Amino acid sequence: MSQPLPDLDRRKLIGAAAATFLLTVSRVGIAAGSQIVAVRVWPSSTYTRVTIEASSEVRYKHFSLANPNRLVVDLIGVQLTNVLQDLGKQIQGADPFIRMARAGQFNAETVRLVFDLRNEVRPQLFSLKPVGEYQHRLVLDLYPADAQQDDPLLALLEDYNKGQLDNSAPRGGKDKGGINRTLTIVIDPGHGGEDPGAVGPSGIREKDVVLKISRQLKKLIDAEKNMRAVLTRDEDVFLPLGVRVAKARKLNADLFISVHADAVDNRTARGSSVFALSENGATSTMARYLAKTQNDADMVGGVKIGGKDKYLAHTLFDLTQTATINDSLKLGKSVLSKMGGLNKLHKDKVEQAGFAVLKAPDIPSILVETAFISHPEEEQKLISADFQQQMADAILSGVRSYFAQGAAVARI
Repeated sequence: MSQPLPDLDRRKLIGAAAATFLLTVSRVGIAAGSQIVAVRVWPSSTYTRVTIEASSEVRYKHFSLANPNRLVVDLIGVQLTNVLQDLGKQIQGADPFIRMARAGQFNAETVRLVFDLRNEVRPQLFSLKPVGEYQHRLVLDLYPADAQQDDPLLALLEDYNKGQLDNSAPRGGKDKGGINRTLTIVIDPGHGGEDPGAVGPSGIREKDVVLKISRQLKKLIDAEKNMRAVLTRDEDVFLPLGVRVAKARKLNADLFISVHADAVDNRTARGSSVFALSENGATSTMARYLAKTQNDADMVGGVKIGGKDKYLAHTLFDLTQTATINDSLKLGKSVLSKMGGLNKLHKDKVEQAGFAVLKAPDIPSILVETAFISHPEEEQKLISADFQQQMADAILSGVRSYFAQGAAVARI
């Protein structure tokens, strides 16, 4: 039978235990230096993205379980907070990949996230450095398990094309410059998902406005006798710039129109604009600024570093690029002239800069800045259903004028 400890020994043990406790608390405090500030879930028909934003880079481990299918993500050096506990509330009933989600304190320095899945998925996890208003982010992209193994971005493209794009659309007549097939026009609503684009004075987001205008434009184009339109996105989903261009090239598109609503710090700036690609630098400071803003979309939206853009490799700026840019300028001029009848023009000519989304070497491509969302009056125009319809009408009218001039089209 053990003997009671003398008071001195007891005090030593209590002191040692207290020291151990304090050391443990200290270690947890150091490890818990990363504070989770937000969790966002972006479901779409092609993939679901979960973004965990933190004050510093989050260490993590993950693994998958079957029967039932689950994804487990351990956040190391993190403490459970209300932000993480509310994760389950962000899962939408229509999410095609995640059924439920929960979070718990797995041990003193680890929070475990468990995602109950509807089907087997192929997760891609990566970290993003701070950019814009975002702090450090951990991104979880959940792709279908049968997606391409070597490039999830192209897997996304392939999935978009399955069942949504009809490459065997009926060919039209010869009432546009002798063209005897249906013309394919790809409409690209800018931004989406984690990337809101510009935000107006009252909080209106560019990604929402341009999607509405793009949907209107698609309806108008599809009503034309020998035209069809395809949207790069028809939901609130982030698509990398390279995937947008790749989609147009895969469809052998005749035109590519990227729709935006620009913003600058100067709240007095207003008017509609049209831009084309430049091989020799920007034509103005504004064009350079807007190109940088739009090209930063991949960093804001979140692209895994090291991804390969196989559709664009070895084709940019080849011998067809100059001719394509010339056609883009003609298209831009036609569209700009029609937009001038609807809204004040910021510049009365098509400007040029190095917009990444316009770099398809064989497709005339323009970027339309419908209005300045940063201007209070133009922001209100942009949310008006009438203005959205009229802007779509103006763009289509410019497209008609372009083809009426005997424009070159893609060969299929």
